[in-house]
Amino acid sequence: MTVFFIGAGPGDPELITVKGQRLIRSCPVIIYAGSLVPTAVLEGHNAVQVSNSAELHLEQIIALMKSAHEQGQDVARVHSGDPSLYGAIGEQIRHLRELNIPFEIIPGVTATAACAALLGAELTLPDISQSVILTRFADKTTMPAGEELASLAQHRATMAIHLGVNNLHKIVGELLPHYGSDCPIAVVHRASWPDQDWALGTLADIEDKVREKGFRRTALILVGRVLADDSFGESSLYRAGHAHLFRP
Repeated sequence: MTVFFIGAGPGDPELITVKGQRLIRSCPVIIYAGSLVPTAVLEGHNAVQVSNSAELHLEQIIALMKSAHEQGQDVARVHSGDPSLYGAIGEQIRHLRELNIPFEIIPGVTATAACAALLGAELTLPDISQSVILTRFADKTTMPAGEELASLAQHRATMAIHLGVNNLHKIVGELLPHYGSDCPIAVVHRASWPDQDWALGTLADIEDKVREKGFRRTALILVGRVLADDSFGESSLYRAGHAHLFRP
């Protein structure tokens, strides 16, 4: 018996991996994050028990996994995006290890990747940015020392900020000294869902644009010169005259 932590992707049911879909359709027990995972992801399943974890607390979730383990049943624990990013699987894994219950993580498409696709952007352009920082706004959850937004902004790398749209004014204030008022920024609401929408602007005007859209939750913030700068150089990988193992 194994608990499979499955990344369902950002919302579009077709953005789940083949392996994740296969496991959902074969596991007799499914526990899915109903507040973020569309039920269409579960289509074709043959489970005897399906539970929405949005209605449960941690101890109840672990109890379901323990019960399935005692009956020799595999569990599809379905999270949104990629479960290793803000998926709260660490605390579940800690319990499973204490109970000697095997588990496996099945990666999923991240919200950051879905937003980049929607915007038609590459997040790592030569000469512009070769790093992507995935972080969140410190609201109810405090940030470890050195991971404050202002500290991370000093790198001026492409940045994806989760759970911050309601504090956009504070975020802009912390980014401005490092990125500059003309730096491109996008706020993407429910990327890959049928009602997806976004606002694209600069640090100088993004607040007004988001206010007009009325975004309040389920939005990701992307900031960085890669969103608008077209002055980057070409990569060496495909440059004529550049030899490598597959192109002598």
